[in-house]
Amino acid sequence: MQNDPDQYAIRPLDGQTWEAFARLVEKHHGVWGGCWCTWFHRSGTSPEHGERTYERNRACKERLVRGGRAHAALVFHGEHAVGWCEYGSPDELPNIYHRKQYLAEQAGPLPDYRITCFFVDRDYRRRGVAARALAGALDLIAEAGGGVVEAYPHDTKGQKANAAFLYSATRGLFEKAGFTYDRPKGAKNCVMRRMVEPDPARSDGRS
Repeated sequence: MQNDPDQYAIRPLDGQTWEAFARLVEKHHGVWGGCWCTWFHRSGTSPEHGERTYERNRACKERLVRGGRAHAALVFHGEHAVGWCEYGSPDELPNIYHRKQYLAEQAGPLPDYRITCFFVDRDYRRRGVAARALAGALDLIAEAGGGVVEAYPHDTKGQKANAAFLYSATRGLFEKAGFTYDRPKGAKNCVMRRMVEPDPARSDGRS
């Protein structure tokens, strides 16, 4: 398989793409121990959610997606979803790691959007999917009106890491996408920011 970003298409995670997303998650046994990409959501860790089982996490994610309360850029290769980049407002995605440290050191207002996690099909890793997912998420944010976007990638300091564990991608990936380093977060992560301008095709009524 060639590393050709042009072979990938971006579609938003919504009711129409849920089944493709679900097939990708099911292929990887729910991802990250059956999380179904729910941990960063408010409802994913609320007492009402109950025990975090595979089945409950799946049902929670589907409710959020179909209710328009979960956002991600899905990367498609043909008809198959092969990766994603999750994004959303701080209210939608409040459960970031090192949250106490983050809030204690946050000097200004919270961002308009957060990018919290990536996942790539094991058969497509190190083939440009994460970069395509990030670009797709930024495009979707621009279409929604843009704003300040924050991310919390791993700061690997140039060292290689196992792609399966880079749930928030790397500082280098975000630097290539125009993000600037703000501060460290935890032992191995950092806070990075970028302003995304609104898509003019959306802001003046064209689609």
